[in-house]
Amino acid sequence: MRIPIAHPSHFNFPEILRFLSRSTRECLHYVEDGHLFKMIAVQEVPLLMDIRYKEGAAYLDVDVIKPDPVPMEWAAPALAAAAAPVQALLTRWLHLDADLRPFYTFAATDPVLAPLVRDYHGLRLVGVPDLFESITWTVMGQQINLAFAYTTRKRFIETLGYSVEHGGRTHYLYPKPAVVAAAQPELLREMQFSRGKITYMQNLAQQIVQGQFSAALVDDAPDFETAKAALVALKGIGNWSANYVLMKYARYPQSLPLEDAGLHQALRRYHHLPGKPALDEVKRLTAHWGPHAAYATFYCWHSLFEV
Repeated sequence: MRIPIAHPSHFNFPEILRFLSRSTRECLHYVEDGHLFKMIAVQEVPLLMDIRYKEGAAYLDVDVIKPDPVPMEWAAPALAAAAAPVQALLTRWLHLDADLRPFYTFAATDPVLAPLVRDYHGLRLVGVPDLFESITWTVMGQQINLAFAYTTRKRFIETLGYSVEHGGRTHYLYPKPAVVAAAQPELLREMQFSRGKITYMQNLAQQIVQGQFSAALVDDAPDFETAKAALVALKGIGNWSANYVLMKYARYPQSLPLEDAGLHQALRRYHHLPGKPALDEVKRLTAHWGPHAAYATFYCWHSLFEV
């Protein structure tokens, strides 16, 4: 089934693919010959999206495919209902509903950001379209380097996620909260998660299963501070994790993960600092970003992949 998805102006699919190719340990999507492949569950049925873009076209071309092991009697109604879920997932994941013009106008006057928006023009803030995935990913990444975070995440997905074989590859869906809540802590320890991280992730999963926490607490929050309060009330979620989730999932443009090591690295490079900036200096250097903080941070992160 083919679904055309309109994209906005200032859209750079090759640069988005470059960002999505940053880790060889990624297993929820893969990029091959200009195509982006990702699984989606529609009516609890796993389907595979093949997303591609022809230069100059006004839309993304998405083929929604029945994976080989999925019976057609399951797949047929899911395929018939796939258009709206595919549109919603791609819009949230690739930030197709964002207007980049205000950020570009602001960045053009900033000596750090101006060359970045020139080099990466049309790059969208690639997000994490599921709240449980977004929160658990921040927990996994706490106090370790990005490469090891991806390693533990890959083990987590491959062990607890749903998978199907198709086209000579294994395709995964992120583990469901119920599966994570029921997992033996020893199994998670084998993935090299600390006991603290295991507790945080399983507590969150249990709260979701029991109805004590839901995406509505973030999605329906009236403002940034209310949404942030809902997140920091969770055990193991501090300012950095909350701002990451509000940036990558909830899409608050003022989200600023001040404590982020990658942001510190970029600021040190572009401001020619002698060492890692202190938090007060990070605040000073980013104070003027205001409602553009999320995109400014993301473009700084992306620039680090050049080296």
